[in-house]
Amino acid sequence: MTMKDVAEYSGVSISTISRVLNNHPDVREEVRAKVLKAIQDLHYVPNSSARDLVKTQSDTIGVVVRGVENPFLTSVLRSIEEAIREAGYTMVIHQIGTEEDEVAEGASLVRSKRLCGLILLGGRFDYTPEETVSIEVPFVCCTYTNSFGSLEKTAYSSVYIDDYAEAYKAVKLLIEKGHKKIAVLLGATDDHSISELRYKGYCDALRNAGIEVDKSLVEQTRGYSMKKAYNATERLLARRNDFTALFTVSDSMGIAAIKALHNAGVKVPDDCSVIAIDGIEVSKYTIPALTTLKQPRKPMGYETVRILVDVIKGKKNCQLRLKTELREGETLAPPKR
Repeated sequence: MTMKDVAEYSGVSISTISRVLNNHPDVREEVRAKVLKAIQDLHYVPNSSARDLVKTQSDTIGVVVRGVENPFLTSVLRSIEEAIREAGYTMVIHQIGTEEDEVAEGASLVRSKRLCGLILLGGRFDYTPEETVSIEVPFVCCTYTNSFGSLEKTAYSSVYIDDYAEAYKAVKLLIEKGHKKIAVLLGATDDHSISELRYKGYCDALRNAGIEVDKSLVEQTRGYSMKKAYNATERLLARRNDFTALFTVSDSMGIAAIKALHNAGVKVPDDCSVIAIDGIEVSKYTIPALTTLKQPRKPMGYETVRILVDVIKGKKNCQLRLKTELREGETLAPPKR
């Protein structure tokens, strides 16, 4: 007999079964009664070692960082660390690559370190209840939310920006400068993640301004390293050299793109304007300084910890959307061609 059997018998989700077993307060009494009856009818016995583990939680919060080379996540991590310390908890950090499974790693960390809560810093946007049921403590998705998954909002918390809306805003700024031939540099148009959401914002901003989306101005990096972004910019220039503006979905990509444009003899912003999203510290020191929509890194980290501590203490899960602010650089100008 498994938790899945209980879920099917009672007609509720696996995540709801997990919340009942762990005495979460955000379950309606009639649902709780239905689940407990199903457990009794089916003679289901929960995994005692896992349950005991949760009951003997320490004051330690785990942070799984997916994307160890991402400077944006590194800056958010600093504010998370400060907030955890100020809240009176201790922190365990586990860093993984972008191809690794943060849910599995997080669940393993919960068991091995007897955590009372978990923060997933950077991750997939398409979780399912079957995946996250292995995380036996409250958790918060930091810098992203479950846009493409089937996980109920009551089953997790998140702190994030609206990637679609912020990309729309960035491209609209280029359009307001007079640009019509606007290229985009992104990971992939269909990655069920940041790039797909920001690509949709790019496309809609163009269409709503009466500009047709030109697929030859869309370049996919298939990764987020600066080297891949540099190489992708070279491919874009080899195919099209008449665009007057470039939107990159991250500052790191924008920095690499400026270098590739410079090496190709394209002056920024005289020949090509560049705008990005993130607002990492190093992009202030490019030549010229990158214009970007700055994410609120410190509030993002502090709010993540605040929400997690609240849920640990019995409050309901919630999703908090934050906004960016324009950081004026030197990479925007009206088109000259």
